Amino acid sequence: MARKKEKITVKLDLPKDDSTLTKLYAILFVSILLGLCTATVWATNSGFIPTQNGEPMFTNLYCGLTAKDSQGNSIGEQFNSNVKPDYSANQSCSILQDAPDRVVWEGEEWNSLTKQGKNFDVPGVDPQQTGGITVLQPLWLNCSVTADTQTDYIVAIRSQSGDIMGNPYTGTTDTANDDCKIEMNSIPPDTRYELLVFSMEEGKRISSFTFDMTVHYYDGIPSNMNNMSFWIGPEVELGPKSIRPFIFLNFFGMMFFFFLYPASFYWERVENAKNEVEEKFPDFLRDLAEYWKGGLSMTVAIQTLATSEYGALNDEVKKMSDQLSWGIKFSDVIKQFAERVGTPLVQRAIALIAEADRAGGKISDILVTAANDSRELKFLEGERRRAIGSYIAVIWTSYFVFLGVIVTLAVVFIPAIAGSNSSGEEGGDSGGQTIGNMTIRNIDPLFFLTVFYYGVTMQAVGNGTMAGLMSTGRFSTGFKHSGMMILVALLVFNFLAFTPNLIGITEVPGLNPSSGTFVPTPLFLG
Repeated sequence: MARKKEKITVKLDLPKDDSTLTKLYAILFVSILLGLCTATVWATNSGFIPTQNGEPMFTNLYCGLTAKDSQGNSIGEQFNSNVKPDYSANQSCSILQDAPDRVVWEGEEWNSLTKQGKNFDVPGVDPQQTGGITVLQPLWLNCSVTADTQTDYIVAIRSQSGDIMGNPYTGTTDTANDDCKIEMNSIPPDTRYELLVFSMEEGKRISSFTFDMTVHYYDGIPSNMNNMSFWIGPEVELGPKSIRPFIFLNFFGMMFFFFLYPASFYWERVENAKNEVEEKFPDFLRDLAEYWKGGLSMTVAIQTLATSEYGALNDEVKKMSDQLSWGIKFSDVIKQFAERVGTPLVQRAIALIAEADRAGGKISDILVTAANDSRELKFLEGERRRAIGSYIAVIWTSYFVFLGVIVTLAVVFIPAIAGSNSSGEEGGDSGGQTIGNMTIRNIDPLFFLTVFYYGVTMQAVGNGTMAGLMSTGRFSTGFKHSGMMILVALLVFNFLAFTPNLIGITEVPGLNPSSGTFVPTPLFLG
């Protein structure tokens, strides 16, 4: 009976092309592309590039290409002239449309009444700003009415002239709540509207009247722009916190982040991997010398050491063992090993070993010397890192102190100064307050916030680069520190400093109900 042939498996771990630089170039290409894109968005929104109509170049370019009227016809030429776009032009562009703010009147209860009323205001965009366009501001009133006995009642909203707005609600209530509702497609902006409730039956009183009112309010300012026509982008809700992640200032920080951080982060990972190999390299040379002294050849010694534990060096030792088993010369194997690792420390030690092997000297002494030399160099590197570590901590601490001072100035002092003189008109055309012969001009908080943010970002670039150079002597380490500092500044400014009052968002005025109720004149429904 024929014997079954045994299957022979040969594992070839052939040298592969090193893709480190290829990956680095790919990351550089993508990061530079992203950096240029963010730089373009920032530059076209920053105000450094003047335009004819005073609007940011970003919105002029985008809306000039995409703005369309209700019939779908392009009207982008309005953004390419020296005339500031009007309300209708803004509404024709998707990124400049005015979004409504929700203003609410709630939490009140009127008790024991036959008729009662209260005044309130309705804010809104000035009709003169809309160019004849009617801006609809819907209103919703939800109420609940109770009475001791069955009672007919009416709830209505009346204007200053006495006209009933929309359709009043008439209903009947008793000890069980009667829910009432008034809905209006639009209520024009005006002051001193009246909310009224009447008992329609003589001698019968309403026990309680509770309500909440909601109006969608438009101010004519595009939802993505502030009062001074700077791009602040859409609002994003993160739980209880609302942020503007696409404000033009963020693109300035992201520009430097993309230019500096991705490639440096990747290269630092490459350098750290090489450092891990170097950390175990002296131990490998020491063990190799011991096996040589024990009478083993280099080939057998390396094949034996392939089963030992050398951390990040394991794969390289295993690869050398496989190559030797294929019959490759020892000198060629260690040269390929030095080329794969590519660090000066390994290349210098391998050059010594290869020369000793070629000359036929006492290789064990060369191995011990190379191991001691490598171990001493790694020790000195560690000493440098430990000595410089305190200085790196000082650089980071100084950056956090600087960032904290800047954010405190932006959030506390600048709004206080802006609020203290914003109401004065004595300072001439510029506005402001006059104290003796000194005029304090009005200030724009966003201008100072912009200067502060630019300063913090440039501080991050400088501090981070210096920290990295002191730590390892490599710019990649410095740019990695700079990227992390820029990221910290982005987070701190977005969550603390880019508040509505600082970035120029108009405060919602609200419905401003009067301080007390009144007894209204009779309600005539016509």
